[in-house]
Amino acid sequence: MSNPVHIARNDPARLVLEGLHCVKHASRFGARLGGLWSDRPQEVLALARRLAPDLVPLLEAHLEVVSEAVFAGFCPRPPETRLLTVAEKPDYRLADIGRGPVVLLDRPRHPGNLGAVIRVAAAADAAAVCCLDGVDPWSAASLRGAAGLHFALPVLSLSELADFDRPLVALDDAGEPLGTAGLSRDAVFAFGSERDGLSDELRGRAARTVAIPMRPGVSSLNLATAAAVLLYALARGTGQAGPAPT
Repeated sequence: MSNPVHIARNDPARLVLEGLHCVKHASRFGARLGGLWSDRPQEVLALARRLAPDLVPLLEAHLEVVSEAVFAGFCPRPPETRLLTVAEKPDYRLADIGRGPVVLLDRPRHPGNLGAVIRVAAAADAAAVCCLDGVDPWSAASLRGAAGLHFALPVLSLSELADFDRPLVALDDAGEPLGTAGLSRDAVFAFGSERDGLSDELRGRAARTVAIPMRPGVSSLNLATAAAVLLYALARGTGQAGPAPT
């Protein structure tokens, strides 16, 4: 048979999603899927019945059983849950960004960390994740790290800093403590790369700079962890003016 997964990997308009969690989230958030394949369908269905029962009708109707050799041809390093699908890549634009916090990553270097940020942002109901240069947010490693949640919110790759028409807030150790910052939930929050931090341009354009308080001697947080702290502080109200909700 032809290799539809290989064809999709070389098509910039399509994505290959690996594993149950990626397929589950893509399906829940409206991805257009084209083909579902597994060489262990009973294992996949059993896991779906336990963890994602809403996915079971889709699998029962469309899952195509292939041999182990064919599946290996589709995916030389198969996911633990041996399930693959192909999806249309969303064409997100700046106009698709709604109200709420925007996560801006300045030259991210690690696709797994980037994917984890997208996963956190989706869970915290952020408005978007935007990447200013750096690694591709739509790479296979980023898709795995995000567990397919690229479909839950706009994910954009930018070649230059856009005019978001909302305040820009930089995350930096030299900033004021996050807990007393009185931040708007509709701001753009800029996080630097894992190694180099924020660019001078972003620091210079930021309306304000905030820092996540840490124990003395701890130099930094993982990128996704820092994003989680910020987004959930906003959600709880500790980064907003006025008291936090009880």
